[in-house]
Amino acid sequence: MPRIARAQADQAIDERKDQIKKAALKIFAEKGLSGTKMSMIAEEAGISQGLSYRYFNSKDEIFGLLVEEAIEESRSAIENIGKLPGSPLEQLRAFTLHLLDEEHKQYFLLVQQALTSEGVPGKAREAIERYSPQDTIERVIPIFVRGQQEGQFAEGDAYKRLILFLSVVNGLMLQDAKMIGMDWTQEVDRLLNILTK
Repeated sequence: MPRIARAQADQAIDERKDQIKKAALKIFAEKGLSGTKMSMIAEEAGISQGLSYRYFNSKDEIFGLLVEEAIEESRSAIENIGKLPGSPLEQLRAFTLHLLDEEHKQYFLLVQQALTSEGVPGKAREAIERYSPQDTIERVIPIFVRGQQEGQFAEGDAYKRLILFLSVVNGLMLQDAKMIGMDWTQEVDRLLNILTK
């Protein structure tokens, strides 16, 4: 097969895999690992179940890949928070918007499923064991402290304030905002009051 045709074939395979993973992310986030079947993933992706098996051996394989992606995406967002433009308040605002974004919410729910479900595939379990929510707090504390020094955030224990704030954000991510007619991204400034008042 000529090189150009091979590159196009590889691209088509990658696109189909991404299509299946995107569908699987939605289903896993809604139904959990045990409530998800390959047929549900295939239907959401708009393909036949048989075709889905040409790209992935099982739902466990997809789940493991998605959990690894979720952990990596989370780690990247946390590592880059200090590189975001603007003041500490603007950086935390952008970070919060990212957390409340619908795609990130699905990753968050997927990780919650991996943390709480029984029979989690080995690859997903290993990724979860490498993840530490404490890293999030430790990376955000210096930004928060700088904001306190600049008068943007209220005085007080940075760790406790951030735990409270992130707990509220996590709670909102567990809610089905669309079902109750809410868009949490429109409430970010109100959320940030937890840190500024």
